Amino acid sequence: MTTLLYGLITGILFGFLLQKGQVLRYDKQIAALRLQDMTILKFMLSHIIVAMVGIYLLYDLEIIKLSLKPMILGGVVVGGLIFGIGWGLLGYCPGTSLGALGEGRIDALWGIGGMLVGAGIYAEAYPYLLKTVLTWGNYGKITIPQVLGLNHWIVIFLVIFFTVRLFKWFEKKGL
Repeated sequence: MTTLLYGLITGILFGFLLQKGQVLRYDKQIAALRLQDMTILKFMLSHIIVAMVGIYLLYDLEIIKLSLKPMILGGVVVGGLIFGIGWGLLGYCPGTSLGALGEGRIDALWGIGGMLVGAGIYAEAYPYLLKTVLTWGNYGKITIPQVLGLNHWIVIFLVIFFTVRLFKWFEKKGL
């Protein structure tokens, strides 16, 4: 029950931040896809950094254990293409379509319907995918620090450093 409560609280907080960051707006979504406005990328990278620091801090304090999924290149590439096509056609990604519906944008229902249909198709195709796409490039349960042979805090520092530089460049370019 506690896990569900944490999920509800973080979900509400994340939805609030999505709304406050204006990333639920269709014009921001399309501008991001057209590389004209980097608000969404800045939002995502900021959250990735916070999550990296938080998760590895909790991991180092032995409060949590990492539960890694295997890196299967075929699934990542095919899934990414499907995700990108859906985002490009609709103008919302899964999280922002739910947030947009919460703001009263009925057009987001198309995306939510598409997600449900896609989930059903994936569930039906899963046995076939296990024998094909989900075997292409299976690298096992790996992390970027493991691949690079570096301490995770060094990788986190580098990600933060390059993200800050990228943000400054975006600001300089008016993105």
